[in-house]
Amino acid sequence: MHKLTVPTLKELRTRTSEKWREYSADVLPLFVAEMDFALAEPIAEALTAAIRRSDTGYAGVGSTLPDAFAAFAERRWNWRVDPAQVSTTTDVSVVIVESLRLAIASGDGVVINPPVYAPFSDLVAEAGGRVVEVPLLPPEGSATEGWALDLDGLEAAFAAGARAYLLCSPHNPVGLVHSAEQLTAVAELATRYDVTVISDEIHAPLTHSTTNFTAFLSVSDAAREHGITAASASKAWNLAGLKCAMFVTASQRMSRLLSALPEEVHFRTSLFGRIAATAAFTEGEPWLDAALETIESNAALLASLLDERMPRIRYRAPRASYLAWLDCRGLDWGNDPSVRALSRARVALNSGQTFGTQGRGFARLNFACSPDTLTEAVTRLAAAG
Repeated sequence: MHKLTVPTLKELRTRTSEKWREYSADVLPLFVAEMDFALAEPIAEALTAAIRRSDTGYAGVGSTLPDAFAAFAERRWNWRVDPAQVSTTTDVSVVIVESLRLAIASGDGVVINPPVYAPFSDLVAEAGGRVVEVPLLPPEGSATEGWALDLDGLEAAFAAGARAYLLCSPHNPVGLVHSAEQLTAVAELATRYDVTVISDEIHAPLTHSTTNFTAFLSVSDAAREHGITAASASKAWNLAGLKCAMFVTASQRMSRLLSALPEEVHFRTSLFGRIAATAAFTEGEPWLDAALETIESNAALLASLLDERMPRIRYRAPRASYLAWLDCRGLDWGNDPSVRALSRARVALNSGQTFGTQGRGFARLNFACSPDTLTEAVTRLAAAG
C-alpha cells in the first residue's frame, strides 16, 4: 500500500490556497473541500518535468487525457467511455454552465436537489435558467438511515416543464452514492419528459470501499441519449487550482449538442491541469487508494469522537468523499452553527444554510486531514458547547 504523507500544521500553513489564507493561524480550517495530504508523487513529477522543459504554453490539441480517463473509468467503475466523446475546459462549474446554455432557453427550469453544493443555484442563474428545487428525501427515524432522490418530486418538476436536471453524483454535502436503480429511473423520466441531465461526478473517484459508484451514462441508452457528465481529477487528487475538467458524452445526440460550444471553452483548459489530470488517472491510483483508506478511517474516528464528546450532533458517515454533514440542531447553536464554531471554537466549518434552506442548523466539516487535527477540532467544538 502506498504511504500517504500528511504535512504538519506548520507546513500546511505555508500553502497559499483559500483553505490556508481565509482565516488567521489560530483557526483550524475544516471548511473548503481541499485535502491536507501531500500531492501524489506521479503528479508532482509530471508537473516538475513540464516546468523543466518549459512546457507552459496553451493547452492545444493532441491530449492523452481522454484515453487516460477512459482507461481509469473502465478499471474503477466498469464504465466504457469513448475518448472521442471527452473534451476539456477549466473546471466542472464551466462544464455545467456551458452545457446548460446549450440545453435550455432563457428562463427554463433547472432542477436541483438541496441540500446540495452551494454554487449550483448560481450556476443555473449564470446559464439563464430558473432554479426548481426538488429536495432530497431526508433520513427518517435515525441518522443511520439514508438520504434518497425524490423520484416522484422529479417527475412532477419535469412534467411541470423543467428542461434540465443538475444531478450531484455522488451527492455533496450528504455523501450519498446513488444506486444504479435510482439512476435508471432518473434516465427513464428524462426520456419521458425530454429533460437533459447534467451529472456532476467530480466526487466519484472518492467513493468509499464499502460502496459501488455507478456512472449515470453507464446505466441505460436513455441515460446516454439525455446525459452529459462533468468529470475531473481535481477533487480526488486535490488539483482544483490547476483548472481542468471534462465534458463526457455517450451518444451522438449529446455530442452534437456540445459541438455548438465556442472553441474558446476548450482552449481555456490549463495545460498544467491537463498534465496533472493525465498523471492522476494513469499513475495516481495507489495514492488515491491510500487517501481513501485515511478518509474512511477518519470518518469512523469522527463518529467515535462525536458519540463520546458531542452526542447531540447527528452524523451519518458519507459513502463518498471526505465531507461530513453534521446535524447540529440538538445543540441549540441556531440556524448557522458554523458561526459559533468559528467564534468560540476557532474551527472553520461550512454553513449548512449555503446548501439550501434544508441546511439550517447543519454544518459541513472537511475531515481530509490528520487524525490529530480532527481530534483537536472536535475537542474545541465540544468545549464551545
